[in-house]
Order: sequence, then structure tokens, then C-alpha cells
Amino acid sequence: MSARLAIAVDGGNSKTDLALVVADGEVLARVRGGASSPHHLGLAGSLDVLDQLRHEALDRARLDADAPAAAALFVAGVDFPSERAELEHAVRERGWAPGILVENDTLAVLRAGTESSWGVAVACGAGINCVGVSPSGRVVRFPALGVITGDWGGGYDVGLAALSAAARSADGRGPGTSLEHAVPIHFGLASPLELGEEIHRGRIPLRRVVELAPIVFREAESDAVAEEIVARLAEEVVALVRAVLERLDSTDGRPVDVVLGGGLLETGDPRLIEPIHAGLAEVGAPVSVRRVHAPPILGSALAALDLLNAAPEAYERVRLAFAADAVVETR
Repeated sequence: MSARLAIAVDGGNSKTDLALVVADGEVLARVRGGASSPHHLGLAGSLDVLDQLRHEALDRARLDADAPAAAALFVAGVDFPSERAELEHAVRERGWAPGILVENDTLAVLRAGTESSWGVAVACGAGINCVGVSPSGRVVRFPALGVITGDWGGGYDVGLAALSAAARSADGRGPGTSLEHAVPIHFGLASPLELGEEIHRGRIPLRRVVELAPIVFREAESDAVAEEIVARLAEEVVALVRAVLERLDSTDGRPVDVVLGGGLLETGDPRLIEPIHAGLAEVGAPVSVRRVHAPPILGSALAALDLLNAAPEAYERVRLAFAADAVVETR
């Protein structure tokens, strides 16, 4: 079994999926746990989450820890080469497998959303990131460290913008918005001021602002301030793709697959998706926009098959194994 088995990981800011994949494309086990991004948990904390899931999957499949021959880990928060090298060294030290691949999770979105070996992917869930791969294999990345590297977007930033707009509406510094009431009500409170105090005193973790993103989209149906927040997110997605396309090697005029993944993009809300399509139509390069609902773990599993030198039919079998979760809309 050791020459035919690999571990596939999609480690995110809110959840982590791990699967055991055989070289013929069979998925032996699939487990889910909490966030595993080293950016938030540190390397040791991330490894604890990943190791627990690894052992759970191996137990379900009734396999020994030394069974896997390879492991493909696509994890949020490993954005620099040094971070990828540190995680690779750490999982190797813990005896995961002889063959190890560590990459940022945005590349798993690209792999899951297109059968091409190149293209652009935007992942917009709790955070936002973008990656591009040229036909020659050159990779263009962003640090994705938040405001310190110029990033804005994802559920956290959308929620924080809603919280700020609600407070400014309440005290008169900003325009009136329905978020003034909808935001505190979500947390069972009466006003933005009460919510601000609860967060300030640590009784409500600031990370919970990610829960406000669906509320922003709902209120955007009739509220101008909420609509502006959604519009800004659309502009950020377009800006990321435009910047990647400008930095990539020549695509020889071929249409570029632009894969949109992650919770906020998967909703398909027209107030977000339509401006993205309109903006990408003006980036100066032919693009084929693909909104993918396939779980990113599919991309990790496909990469795991690469490590096993799997036959072509194995890739189709893995795609079919995740078919219940996978829907790709092309436009």
C-alpha cells in the first residue's frame, strides 16, 4: 500500500479537509477539522490540527502511519518560500511521508477549477488571495498578509467594514445604514456601541466579524452602504486578476481560465459576480471566468496523484469522487 497511497490536505482559515488517496483514484477516507493556517495558529498549532486529522483518517482506513508514500499540503498562511520550507520540514520530521509537497491553498483552488496546467485563481473566503501560473510554469503570488501588504477582502474585511459602518452610522460620523441595527442584532446586542465594548473587552472574539459577511450581502439588496462594501470587494477581485495578468509571461493570446473560489464567491450573489465579470471583460486579455464549487481538497488530491505518478484515469476517478460537491460555471 505504501507505494500507492498519498495524503491530500486543504488547510484554511476556517476549516481543514484531509483525504487519503490511492494511486488508482480511490478516496479511502476524508475528514474535516478546524482552521490550520500557521498565520493564525503558529507552526506548532497548525501541525497539531493537521496531525490529528491525519491520524483520524488513517484510523478510519485502518492503515499504519507509515503507509503513505506522499503528501500534498495546500495550506493558507504559507505565502513565502521560507514558510513553505518550514512546514515541509516539520511534516517530514513527523514522518508523514517520504514525498512532500507544500503550497499555498489558493493553488488548490486553481487545480480544482480547471484541467489546464495554468491560469489564475482567486480564493475569497475568510480572507482573500490570488495566484497565477503562466503556460511556461512561472508562478505569480501575493503575500496576502492583510493591510500590511495592501490586501483587502474576504469575510473578515467585509465584516470589519460592516462593523465600522454600523458604528459610524450610530454616532453620526457616517451615512445612515441598516447595518447599524443588523450588525449588533446578529450578536444579540442592541447597538454598535455595545458590540464594540464586548469585542474590546474580549467577550466576543474579533475574528467573529467574518459571520457578518452574509448580513452585508443581504442588506445590500436595499442599503447603499452595504452595497458599497460588496462593490469594493468586486473591485478588489478584479484588481488582483489584472495585476496577475500583467505580471505573467505571455499567454500567446490564448484565453486564460480565471477560477473564482471560496465561500463569498461561491454564493453567486449577482451584486458581487456581475461587477467581477464586467471588470474582467476590460482587463485587456481574453479570459474565461469559472466560478467553481468544487472543494479545494479536490485540487490537493489531484496534486497528490501527481506525486504518485498516477495514470490519467485516476484523475477522473478522483474528480468523480468529489462530484457531489463539484460544480463549475463558465462564462
